[in-house]
Amino acid sequence: MTTSLSRRSLLKAGAAAGTAIGAVTAPPALSYAGAPAILKPLPPDWFTDFGTNAETRWESVDPKRFLTDQARLFVRNHTVTPTIDRDTWRLRVFGTGLSEPRAEGDALSLSYADLRRLPVTRLTASHECTGNGRSFFASQQGTPASGTAWKLGAVGGVTWEGVRLAEVLDRLGLSADAVSIQAAGLDPEYSTGGVNYGRVRRPFPVGKALDDALLAWGMNGEPLLPDHGFPVRLVLPGWVGIASIKWLGSLEVATTELTSPWNTKWYRMTGGSYPTDSPALTVNPVRSAWELGWGETIARRDEVELTGRSWSGAAAVDRVDVSVDGGSTWAPARPYRSGHRQAWTQWRYVWKRPALGQQVLMARATDATGRTQPLVTPFNDNGYFFDAVVRHPVTVV
Repeated sequence: MTTSLSRRSLLKAGAAAGTAIGAVTAPPALSYAGAPAILKPLPPDWFTDFGTNAETRWESVDPKRFLTDQARLFVRNHTVTPTIDRDTWRLRVFGTGLSEPRAEGDALSLSYADLRRLPVTRLTASHECTGNGRSFFASQQGTPASGTAWKLGAVGGVTWEGVRLAEVLDRLGLSADAVSIQAAGLDPEYSTGGVNYGRVRRPFPVGKALDDALLAWGMNGEPLLPDHGFPVRLVLPGWVGIASIKWLGSLEVATTELTSPWNTKWYRMTGGSYPTDSPALTVNPVRSAWELGWGETIARRDEVELTGRSWSGAAAVDRVDVSVDGGSTWAPARPYRSGHRQAWTQWRYVWKRPALGQQVLMARATDATGRTQPLVTPFNDNGYFFDAVVRHPVTVV
């Protein structure tokens, strides 16, 4: 635990830092190691490369490891990974929701060193893209949705290290009337369809900020990699990945509800049977995945041990049931390692005397709030929250 700053000294440090946000650039083309927007290497046996995004292959996941190494964690970018100078980076905090309201041009400014002087918190959670499983709207339900065709590899289990946002807000001074905070990133502005929507940004309630939100500088005991938000990112445990803004540049604290395209145009349910006023998405659903390749070939034995993971944004996983015959019969899997409230549960199942030929594996989890994976997920235009039980094909030889 580091020595904490008093509110007065933190404010003094912030004022002295000025309004600089640090040197931010898109990396040069020659530095790309995998997809055009991503800096870290993307070995094809670890990742499916989608160009601006990269999905972890489940067959590359080690059942002996609970956490996901940064090198193996999926990447979701709207544009490209920026390179940021940690020493000149600043977090700008402003808005009507501060106890002493400040305009954006008069924002408080905190350095990396300022944050590192505050009490340290470590928090283990599953981190997941909102569109994880999107491809199954097409392949399993026959209703294609737009966006990156993730299977179930846009997720990882990580231990974040940083300072609680509640700690920072307490020292800066939070108005009792504050209701909303908007986090904005420092990646390049996002344009699509001829429209520039500005920097990626998304609001969240003050209640979430005071609960478990984190300003994170580390993952699994190491500094964040550039692709995962270096030098500092927001983390909203259990919530949709878009809410955990990478390369955090500013926080606007307001006494009114804030909005952005990332909670009004995107990352809410549209189309299908959903009403036009569907709320912005927050807590991730319940999902499960087998630690197997898609269409994997399995050598027949009297007993075949299968492993997998289940997770939920709302609570710990209470139960996992599996089927090895396409859903005709179900049996409980045996959990053998669980994490914190939002982290995943690892489980195993012994498949006795599997029949030769093509088979379908299914896994269905239930969390502590009673949420259970359905057999069908209602369609939405952007393919969010596919939480249905996935039909995983294998061949026994």
